[in-house]
Amino acid sequence: MTADALQGPAEPYKSGMPRAGALLRNASDAIPPSGLVLLAILSVQLGAGFAKDLFAQLPPSAVVFLRIATGAVVIGLVARPKLRGLSRSDLGVGIGFGVTLGVMNLSFYQALAELPMGIAVAIEFLGPLGVAVAASRRRLDLLWVVLAGSGVVLLAPWGTSASRISWVGIGFALIAAVCWAGYILLAAAAGRRFPGATGLSFAMIISVLLAAPAGIAAGGADLLRPEILLIGLGVGLLSSVIPYSIEMEALRRMPKRVFGILMSLEPAVAALVGLLVLGEVLQVREWAAIGCVVIASVGATRTSRGTLG
Repeated sequence: MTADALQGPAEPYKSGMPRAGALLRNASDAIPPSGLVLLAILSVQLGAGFAKDLFAQLPPSAVVFLRIATGAVVIGLVARPKLRGLSRSDLGVGIGFGVTLGVMNLSFYQALAELPMGIAVAIEFLGPLGVAVAASRRRLDLLWVVLAGSGVVLLAPWGTSASRISWVGIGFALIAAVCWAGYILLAAAAGRRFPGATGLSFAMIISVLLAAPAGIAAGGADLLRPEILLIGLGVGLLSSVIPYSIEMEALRRMPKRVFGILMSLEPAVAALVGLLVLGEVLQVREWAAIGCVVIASVGATRTSRGTLG
């Protein structure tokens, strides 16, 4: 897997959902690949926006459980995990993949509960940025590290007790960033050890088992309310199935490096969705911080030539 794509959670689906990709192909031929990528980004962030809006009725851990369970069911229908013939090492990679996926989602949704969407996504995006920089080994990439770090410094609530930006939220977002980096590496390893999308399907089951105790305990009987289940299904489709299928089709028609540059716009799109869907108005300093992360991501994607695998 190339690190310079900066595409994170979409990676396992490239070869794992051929049926969904085939269904989309005819409908999407009229849309340029850059438009498909932007649609995928918008879908992911709309899913996050609706998930955050659901926090008024369910705790973040319960919303995470609904999202992961939805994804696990859909992916399971496409590619049932097959454990026969796998070694203990293969299973270990699959379990690690699932645990990382679960912790990443739990941490990110906790960050969403504490931070505006654009800021949470910008900090989380340090994970794939770090993978791309680590793969490049060019001195120029130190500039992108400094620029991204400057963005985080701008976001930190230095000496402002009433700031909307909390250290707790930043901490959860950084945990999600580390997990996203681990996810990229483990997705590549699982792709070599599991056929097709069965590694992702296995990982989704592990992540559901990880999220279930906290999610069910926090959500309780509310998880069975029809309207909650419907919103949870929508969040799962918008955040996972729809964008990953669109991205797979876009990657068929454009270079991975261009795809990665477009994906670097995700923090900015998240900030716009937060503004339009949730009414989260960011300050100039916060927009500047998000801009630092976006520019660093674009720069790292353009200069990174290494591979991880």
